[in-house]
Amino acid sequence: MRIMKLVLMLAVLAAVPAFAQGPPPSFAPPQLDQLVARIALYPDPLVAQILAGATYPDQIPDAARWADQHHYLTGQALANAIQGDQLPWDPSVQALLPFPSVLEMMSADMNWTTDLGNAFLGQQQDVMEAIQRERRQARNYGYLRSNSQIVVDSGPYITIMPENPAFVVVPYYDPRVVFFAPRPGFFVGGAIRFGFGVSLGLSFRPWGWGYDRFDWGGHAVFINNARWGRTWNNRGEYAHPYEGVHRYGPADRAPEHHEVHERSEHERTYEREGRRPQEEHRGGGDHGHDQGHDHGGDHDHR
Repeated sequence: MRIMKLVLMLAVLAAVPAFAQGPPPSFAPPQLDQLVARIALYPDPLVAQILAGATYPDQIPDAARWADQHHYLTGQALANAIQGDQLPWDPSVQALLPFPSVLEMMSADMNWTTDLGNAFLGQQQDVMEAIQRERRQARNYGYLRSNSQIVVDSGPYITIMPENPAFVVVPYYDPRVVFFAPRPGFFVGGAIRFGFGVSLGLSFRPWGWGYDRFDWGGHAVFINNARWGRTWNNRGEYAHPYEGVHRYGPADRAPEHHEVHERSEHERTYEREGRRPQEEHRGGGDHGHDQGHDHGGDHDHR
């Protein structure tokens, strides 16, 4: 019995990822501004999920691959596939699976993703302040404002919320443009494109969608109705509460039971640029309830 307990203990320890010891990396305000620039103008719920998922950078590449291969699944079918495949990634990473273009961005630049996650672990307050600085710049120069897809509230803190809480857009913009004064004659209304979005209904509540939000004044992030408490010091054992999402280990991974269709380069490019791609694979989603794409056409920021 004692030997069995020892074996089980060693197995558990082997499953826990190793984390570097010592103090967290320290990023100066200009470095943080640069880190958050590419996501600062995303809607608040999506920013919250990206920051949380970035604290598990080692899981991002595999999650990006799964999202790419199952991008044709929509709505309840996608939620069922995420649960049915018994995916071993943290629920904060699984929450991004409906957004293959976001995971692609994170996977394509792992240095950025790792730095963003480490900054959020060690300097959460500073990261949130950097996002606010970038948003103020974009608002003051006329780029950031409400439209048919987002509601921008410029109270003491700038919030960006989906106009429809169940439809989250992924904006496209060039950080080298929107955080700087426009050149003479430049049309600022076209600098941010809102043509690609994802419908997230009740099926995705277990992963926090519909509950996640920022308390900007309190420098807190709430996901799944609970304050995100993962920090540099507790990152080896912290487990955020996700009622309804079972945490599987790598050995629990279920055999693939869906068709696998990677996005075409055409689809990737269009989504990456905030445009609605023509869906090239059909049959895996909820008919009549398109989860992955906005079929209303491009909605440029005007």
